[in-house]
Amino acid sequence: MQISEVSLQGFRNLEQLHIKPSEGINVFYGKNAQGKTNFLESLYFCATGRSMRTKYDWQMIGFDQEETHIRVSVQKNTRKERVDVHLKRDTKKGIARNGVPIKKLGDLFGALYTVVFSPEDLALVKEGPGERRRFLDMELCQLSRIYYYDLQQYYRILKQRNNLLKEIQKKTSLQETLFVWDEQLIDYGERIIGARMNFLQRLDVIAAKKLNALTGGLDQLKITYKPNCDRGQMTEKIQRNLQRDIYLGTTNHGPHKDDILFSINGKEVKSFGSQGQQRTTALAARLAEIDLIREETGEEPILLLDDVLSELDERRQKYLMESIDGLQAFLTCTGIEDVIKKYISNENLFYVENGRITAEN
Repeated sequence: MQISEVSLQGFRNLEQLHIKPSEGINVFYGKNAQGKTNFLESLYFCATGRSMRTKYDWQMIGFDQEETHIRVSVQKNTRKERVDVHLKRDTKKGIARNGVPIKKLGDLFGALYTVVFSPEDLALVKEGPGERRRFLDMELCQLSRIYYYDLQQYYRILKQRNNLLKEIQKKTSLQETLFVWDEQLIDYGERIIGARMNFLQRLDVIAAKKLNALTGGLDQLKITYKPNCDRGQMTEKIQRNLQRDIYLGTTNHGPHKDDILFSINGKEVKSFGSQGQQRTTALAARLAEIDLIREETGEEPILLLDDVLSELDERRQKYLMESIDGLQAFLTCTGIEDVIKKYISNENLFYVENGRITAEN
């Protein structure tokens, strides 16, 4: 999979842009706050329909702009894809795939597969369970429209159930209607648990190999799924905790409470790992994503690397660059470090300044 052309207008501080990136590693360099990460964000949005930085679409529209347009052309193994995005203030976003407006966000997944590396990846290891669930869901949604649909339905039903729990506090007779939402919640919840379990079992094997290579065999990584409800036990937990749910007005069991445990040499990385181990764990997980997407789809994902080399020592920089050699990547940095020069030529260099991106060929 290769991005062959990118056009955008009014996206954050990027007023007007049209580039034809090269195969391999494309480097976007310049001082901080010039627009490098904004460019990566536009590609990620075309792949997922969401920003990797904000919940609000309007924040991606330039300060003095009323709307923004993005167009990305993609060459796949057997066909071409085109994604068009139109964002307008106070209006629902418009996304078209191959010229046909999509009705559901799930219809966008598969047009463009991406894997993102950034300094914020440390949150995957260091922060709360929500970050790790987000990681899980975004990767699974890219790989499976069925998972995306199940997830959407689950959270819709969860919201309805929580609203009803609050109503039951005021009118106890409404408890008789709760079973309608419980049955659906359990049905979709069990599907999500099964999909996450299978995904993490595969990710665990691949990421362990990546981290072993990254550390020269010194560290052994283990990724463990920590479901709030084990598979097949959601019904029992929902029923057993009904009165507590009513009292609190919220659902306390289900995949919306899941977590992932990262361990190195038997110790939890979040609590006992050094910052270097935490960073390497996140890197190994991201590298494993590449292999999983390749295995699942037969396509090579597009890599978005946002200022990651400055966070890695020389050994890890070298391993990362060797691991992505042969893939198309978009890499941002403030300067051209020595480790990059071996993998690029001038036609892969783009200078970013004050929202303008200039090819250096």
